[in-house]
Amino acid sequence: MQQVKAVIARTEGAPVEIVTITVPDPGPGEAVVKVQACGVCHTDLHYREGGINDEFPFLLGHEASGVVEAVGPGVTEVAPGDFVILNWRAVCGQCRACRRGEPWYCFATHNATQKMTLEDGTELTPALGIGAFAEKTLVAAGQCTKVDPSARPAAVGLLGCGVMAGIGAAVNTGGVTRGKSVAVIGCGGVGVAAVAGSALAGADPIIAVDIDAKKLATATRLGATHTVDSSATDPVAAIQELTGGFGADVVIEAVGRPETWKQAFYARDLAGTVVLVGVPTPQMRVPDLPLIDVFGRGGALKSSWYGDCLPSRDFPVLVDLYQRGKLDLDAFVSEEIALTDIEAAFERMRHGEVLRSVVIL
Repeated sequence: MQQVKAVIARTEGAPVEIVTITVPDPGPGEAVVKVQACGVCHTDLHYREGGINDEFPFLLGHEASGVVEAVGPGVTEVAPGDFVILNWRAVCGQCRACRRGEPWYCFATHNATQKMTLEDGTELTPALGIGAFAEKTLVAAGQCTKVDPSARPAAVGLLGCGVMAGIGAAVNTGGVTRGKSVAVIGCGGVGVAAVAGSALAGADPIIAVDIDAKKLATATRLGATHTVDSSATDPVAAIQELTGGFGADVVIEAVGRPETWKQAFYARDLAGTVVLVGVPTPQMRVPDLPLIDVFGRGGALKSSWYGDCLPSRDFPVLVDLYQRGKLDLDAFVSEEIALTDIEAAFERMRHGEVLRSVVIL
């Protein structure tokens, strides 16, 4: 075992702390990863505020890349020295989703069996089973996806959560293909990634909706063909106007609020698809909708878990696109920070000042 510096949330709503934690040597099916970069994601803030569960203290951080330092018995998929992106969908291969050939829905994903702890032995709950706001972390080996080691860690690590969630919401969940019309409501990190994914797939038009001019400008850089300032314009009417009066084939809601989900519902064309990738709170409820509208518009209402990705399939492809200049992951990195800056990064994130702050270790 070894001791390293890490960032924890000790109690609900309290500022994060930098502490020394104990990382066990990897056991069967486990790996220790030396973290190189980790994005500051809204989910980490949800953990800190008690919005996920109450299993404090949490070891925060999950959107990360690094180098495998050691592996436990039985590990064959990665080896020491491999550059990997960490993921929270280490598929089991045996659950009902995996058995029917849909491992991207795996209902029994693996985490490390052993626990990382504080110096006094208090067990930590790693965010999404990863806990990467740390110099080193212990994960299930299946949570490590080997990719091109020449790729920039700060950029490709974002595929570990937010960027993959957005790209996957468009391509995997929404089924965006060449020539389909797409609208994305909410242009934070996940929403802008959905724009980028739609552009990769050849969608047209791609309509970005937000109340922040800076976010709309970023969406344009990453592939949006039109923008809508929803603080000044009814987004439903604007999306319909930009799609011949019909609505978009795919509308991606990347905010996670009932009001914007309802906008997405009415902004889609007949037989169109709504994808919810924004994360709501437990208290939120689906807005009042006439059931005849649900029936009469047809199509599909979907939620997107992690962009319905399969890391072993999707990460290497997207890293290759990044390396060839086809996917601008660097555009998502607003700033590079130290472990000591995470609390301030949460505040910048709250105020919409960044797409991603990335901790460099």
